[in-house]
Amino acid sequence: MSYNQGYQDKKGDIIRANAVNTGDTGSTYVQIALLSERIQNLAKHLGTNKKDKHGQRGLQLMNGQRRRLLKYLERTDYDGYIALTDKLSIRRGQRIVK
Repeated sequence: MSYNQGYQDKKGDIIRANAVNTGDTGSTYVQIALLSERIQNLAKHLGTNKKDKHGQRGLQLMNGQRRRLLKYLERTDYDGYIALTDKLSIRRGQRIVK
């Protein structure tokens, strides 16, 4: 069983839970929620397979992508950003006010 199989089973539920409108599969909220699930699964996999260097690199790339999406969401919809980070239990950085 691969670490990604559990993600494939939950993907539809994650999309429905975080969609803004019906049929919404690509909004920022959905993308962040899907990346968060993949990150959790891969982190669990790397806990048992410590020498999986390609997996570690993939985890770093996914974390960077999620960080960029969160930064965009913080800039455009701060209240939605707060709600999503609370819902997914993601730590928030300090807000940069310009």
